Amino acid sequence: MKVAMNPYLPLDVYIPDGEPHVFGDRIYVFGSHDRENGTTFCSEPYTFWSAPLDNLCDWSCPGISYEAKNDPLYNPDGLNAMYAPDVVMGNDGKFYLYYCMAGDFGKGGYGNPISVAVCDTPDGKYEYLGVVKNSDGTPFMTYANFDPAVINDDGVIRLYSGTWYPIVEKRNIFSNGILDRTESIIFGKSKEHIKELRKKGDAVYGPHHMELCNDMMTLKTSPVRILPLHRKNTKFNTKEGHGFFEGSSIRKIGKTYYFIYSSLNNHELCYATSSYPDRDFSYGGIIVSNGDIGFAGRAAKDRLNMTGTTHGSIECINGQWYVFYHRLTHKSDYSRQGCAEKIQIAQDGSIAQVEITSAGLSGDVLPGEGTYPAAICCNLTNGHMPHGSNKKLKEALPHVGSGDGQQYIKEITNGTWIGYKYFDFKNLEKIRLRIRGKAVGKMSAYTVMKKDESCCIGSVHISEHTQWTDYIFSVKNTVGITPLYLNYQGEKEVELLEIELKERGRV
Repeated sequence: MKVAMNPYLPLDVYIPDGEPHVFGDRIYVFGSHDRENGTTFCSEPYTFWSAPLDNLCDWSCPGISYEAKNDPLYNPDGLNAMYAPDVVMGNDGKFYLYYCMAGDFGKGGYGNPISVAVCDTPDGKYEYLGVVKNSDGTPFMTYANFDPAVINDDGVIRLYSGTWYPIVEKRNIFSNGILDRTESIIFGKSKEHIKELRKKGDAVYGPHHMELCNDMMTLKTSPVRILPLHRKNTKFNTKEGHGFFEGSSIRKIGKTYYFIYSSLNNHELCYATSSYPDRDFSYGGIIVSNGDIGFAGRAAKDRLNMTGTTHGSIECINGQWYVFYHRLTHKSDYSRQGCAEKIQIAQDGSIAQVEITSAGLSGDVLPGEGTYPAAICCNLTNGHMPHGSNKKLKEALPHVGSGDGQQYIKEITNGTWIGYKYFDFKNLEKIRLRIRGKAVGKMSAYTVMKKDESCCIGSVHISEHTQWTDYIFSVKNTVGITPLYLNYQGEKEVELLEIELKERGRV
């Protein structure tokens, strides 16, 4: 079925950290590149996907645009991966790619300059250009460089970058020496460098803003940190832990600058706004969480998915704004997939948090009839899902996984909920589930995630099958725009490959 839905790219493609940009008549997503069932972050070359603005389900990619080995910093045993990038069109009409190198699990990722590559087209073959440098030609290394973001602001090229750890809040006269050594190891800076920055009331931390010269590499202005570091800075309203961690992204809407970032909570994209590009940013709120934490007051313990890192931004497509983010698969942070949701920017400039859905770029709903991959579920929970940043979990829990060239839901155990939002049912009559596993039990369909028979619209008993087996069951008359939840009750594990929705009167 050719419908725009989440994830918006093919299920065997893992492009997280997506920076969406409209160039011409296409929407492009510039992200890092994970491996299916990967064992570390960003282990694949950059491949840049795009879709025509009038057909957001028709995504394509011309192939590899850039490889880590193109960078002189590349070392197969050290700096072997390229992390979250961004691309901007320069004043010369060329496209410039900004990224940072790192090693396995992010090691060494904070102690390097920002690399730059250039291309004549957004998704063509990029060529290494150099690194962001100071006016004297030395590599810019004052702050910790990470997750660069860039914008062409009416001819002014603005670059943002940075990361933050709570070490700064733990400092005192007794701990300074120990923390200097810790920071030196984490950020690849000398202890003397750390001490000098601390004497100035500064640190390697935080998102910083810089202007670039026309060569797209040389600093035109000195770096300025744009957000406070302390989580309890009441002016910035970060007392609930929504302060900056990583994932800088910048947009300008009208006369207002929107700084989008991954917060200290890790699972959410937040935003701050200002009338200036380099100061006076005020916390705005959460845009999206990959576990729906915070949406409608949901607590972290009630997350609707395994959560982990997220990174992305917002973009306007055909007059409608969307937020792009990523979800986790394979019980880890190493096989992440891009998703998107429609958002609304209110007259006062605020953005309300949106819930994660299966509909994604299609807008509000998916057709209530047809065959869908089970892996497009937007909620997947056993009632106690973990936060799994920078690790691969070994314990059994429901997750989107893969095998035999297919992507499907694995380790569905007793009490697991699988949710899809939203379908437009005209008159749903039957559901077909393609299932395999050693399970013996019952799979039931609900329109509310609540174990209440009054909310159940149908169920089917399943038995042990080592091969994919179809189970078809009738449902109560179901009409209108509604979620669809599947709940398993039974022994052992089951796997789910696809679902088919059949409406009354259709063959």
